[in-house]
Amino acid sequence: MTRTTQVTQQAERVDRSRAAALLPVVGRAGVEIALIAILYVGYVVSRTFADTAFAPARGRALDILTFEKSWRIDIESWLNQIFFDHQWIGVASSYWYATTHYFVTLGVLVWLYRRSRPQYVTARRALVGASLIGLAFYLLMPTAPPRLVQYGYHDILSIHSNIGWWSANGSAPKGMGDITNDLAAFPSLHAGWSLWVAIVLILAGVPKIVQLMGLGYAFMMSVVIIGTGNHWVVDAVVGWMVVLVAFGLVIAWERGRSSGTHEDVAPT
Repeated sequence: MTRTTQVTQQAERVDRSRAAALLPVVGRAGVEIALIAILYVGYVVSRTFADTAFAPARGRALDILTFEKSWRIDIESWLNQIFFDHQWIGVASSYWYATTHYFVTLGVLVWLYRRSRPQYVTARRALVGASLIGLAFYLLMPTAPPRLVQYGYHDILSIHSNIGWWSANGSAPKGMGDITNDLAAFPSLHAGWSLWVAIVLILAGVPKIVQLMGLGYAFMMSVVIIGTGNHWVVDAVVGWMVVLVAFGLVIAWERGRSSGTHEDVAPT
């Protein structure tokens, strides 16, 4: 056997072992992607079972507005008017609202999966937990967004739907607007998921500038959801709280589970 043949066979064995090692990784990644997709589809579909009675949903929205006015944080009308008066802001915010919520969250999930599996599992559990908490609110307390309560609020995404891929009655793609729940304003998971991104970056220990970018993304998302007339200020704040609670519960549960495991294997 020549030296060249030996080198070729060795290279082929290395390639086969690399491929064999890659298959379980690809398989696990496929399972994770499928799990997230199934959870999200189930989440979206289940929102359609919420009560669609508009009068009580509008009443809750007006209660939120009254509360905000008592604390002088009712900036919805002022911000919404800016988005309406300046077309470039309205268009940019519409694309932001209909796009980043999905792609940034998915991108961070994939990045974290490749970076650290333990941190990924914690973050995924927190994301799922926050979504389930939000879903409970949507089912039990349907709440109308500003764009549906009149009082001069503008539906920015609907105004610019002719130049975007979203439908006129929601951020879903054209032709699928009817499957969205327009009365799922409280709490805002747009705000919650964006804060989830910021928390993931902080816990992952990325450079400070990247952490600040994550916090800036969360802040900008909250400005956009309010300015487009899709959420109240309180919706954004409670959306943040939901994610913080979910992370806290998941981390506490994992620490308790880890502590229990260590006690089980400790020598007597």
